Amino acid sequence: MPIRPFIKHDHSFAPEDIASMSAAFEAALGKLGLVDRTDPLTMEVAKLIIEFAKAGERDPERLCDLALQQLSK
Repeated sequence: MPIRPFIKHDHSFAPEDIASMSAAFEAALGKLGLVDRTDPLTMEVAKLIIEFAKAGERDPERLCDLALQQLSK
């Protein structure tokens, strides 16, 4: 599942931003072993990545790491 459904009404991201966010999202889900895309944790990961992207982060690895760090708190 790409991150697009979580930002469908948010037009503040350029296509390259969405690509970075999607890469971070998929990487985070892989590291968490999330296969079931209906798992509520999947939505939480997406929200965190979007939040960090809105704050200006665009590097996929950093977005992934930030989301995972936040989840571990």
